[in-house]
Amino acid sequence: MSNVPEDHILISKAVSAWYRHYDVNWDDHASSFLCDAAIELYASGCRSSEMLAATLISNYVGIAGTRVNAPSSGAVH
Repeated sequence: MSNVPEDHILISKAVSAWYRHYDVNWDDHASSFLCDAAIELYASGCRSSEMLAATLISNYVGIAGTRVNAPSSGAVH
């Protein structure tokens, strides 16, 4: 049995869904950005991987969409 916390699993699934949706290769910067955005969404009450994924997909279109904010920005569009 896995000891990975449920919130980590939800965020991982959401980010993976974003990659599948846009059919792009893994990118460290994009992944960091998307995980930060998903953590903010989770903290704001978004508790399903489907809703997290849908929000990431609609707000961050492709790799270019992950470059809109500096990594230190806490903004989620």
